[in-house]
Amino acid sequence: MPYKKPKIEKVFYSIGEVAEIIGENQSLIRYWENQFDTLKPHKNKRGTRLFTKEDIETVKIIHHLVKERGLTLKGAQQKLKDNREETINNFEIVQRLQDVRQQLVEIRNEMQD
Repeated sequence: MPYKKPKIEKVFYSIGEVAEIIGENQSLIRYWENQFDTLKPHKNKRGTRLFTKEDIETVKIIHHLVKERGLTLKGAQQKLKDNREETINNFEIVQRLQDVRQQLVEIRNEMQD
């Protein structure tokens, strides 16, 4: 039986990796860090930001509210403050629907070929 390497998942991500994940620049993430109390990545002794998966999910939610839904920063802050759980649930539903849409588009494209 061949040896299977265990899958190693990262615990921390750099700000560059987070910026790449959401398709924005690092300065925007640093700005959001100052604007949103819920976004507080760890910092090492050198001051390098270290983002957890939870931090990345928070960044994705902020990105969704501000860039996709068009809320102002104040509006997004208020939404996360007033009803964080519902906001997260709605975000997850939108993500799943986008995934389903992408799968359907791929199926359609395969059928047309």
